[in-house]
Amino acid sequence: MNLENLNFIANHMTAPGTGVLAADESLGTIKKRFDNIAVENTETNRRNWREMLFRSNEAMTKYIGGVILFDETLRQKSDDGTALVDLIDAAGAVPGIKVDAGAHDMAGFAGEKVTNGLDGLRERMKEYYQLGARFAKWRAVIEIDGHRPSAACVATNTHALARYAAICQEAQIVPIVEPEVLMGGDHTIDRYAEVTEWVLKHLFMDLHMHGVALEGIVLKPNMVISGKECAVQAGVDEVAEKTVRVLRATVPASVPGVAFLSGGQGNRQATVHLNAMNAGYDLPWNLTFSFGRALQKSALAAWKGENVEAGQTAFAHRAKMNSLASLGKWTAEQEAELDG
Repeated sequence: MNLENLNFIANHMTAPGTGVLAADESLGTIKKRFDNIAVENTETNRRNWREMLFRSNEAMTKYIGGVILFDETLRQKSDDGTALVDLIDAAGAVPGIKVDAGAHDMAGFAGEKVTNGLDGLRERMKEYYQLGARFAKWRAVIEIDGHRPSAACVATNTHALARYAAICQEAQIVPIVEPEVLMGGDHTIDRYAEVTEWVLKHLFMDLHMHGVALEGIVLKPNMVISGKECAVQAGVDEVAEKTVRVLRATVPASVPGVAFLSGGQGNRQATVHLNAMNAGYDLPWNLTFSFGRALQKSALAAWKGENVEAGQTAFAHRAKMNSLASLGKWTAEQEAELDG
């Protein structure tokens, strides 16, 4: 393992002012998004959509440090023969790849999920490295309700994340570890904080047990917010305070960067929460974004399958707003420059 190189990549992806674009939607997920704009879910349209993003010069060169790709996208070429991964490289961002096989029902634990994909992962990592990927992503899914999560669900998922991370580093690929505690439900922000802290403590125990070098990873956690159906929704300052408290209690300072998932928050909501953390606290890690829908929704609506310039303008604006938030410099006045 060349830890110096892994650390360099992790720092580059999460450097102040830059974040990670999650463009790794599965075929089913991207179909739902295309259906909303009446675009057919074909291989060509998926390529055109992502090529439009990757050729957005302002967004990619100024605000994006890494791009998570789907297996199909890692192998695709544009009409002029340029590999899409080369467009990302040319913009100065790091290409990455989603490697998990999705969350599946956990035997014996109704309503809970475990992420599959470890079988054959070592061999796939070698191929992905040859194709240009320099980081990877694995997502675990933890649900909250009256009796969940179970200890078995937490332990099984954090164990898999640690095994995946060790395989990544062996292949000279930076692992993004993503333990997502879902925001759906009527749980309070305090319950969300409790479960998130439990999951992160378990995760870092397992990473240590599997010999994963923390200097060569990126953490992709959820923010600590109220459950989506909770009657009392926490304000921005409370979200920032409780998210930071959980991170301080669980995440070692040796981790280079924390790139939050948006988890279904609205475009601006995720931005405002990220900004509040960076503006209000002095922390040992770079706090930035690794958003999918929260970076792409307005661009997708503007693009509509053919409006490249409009799509790139919307994407650049959303990326700029999150870049400012990662520096603690976002303002509502800047947000109003374009209706995102």
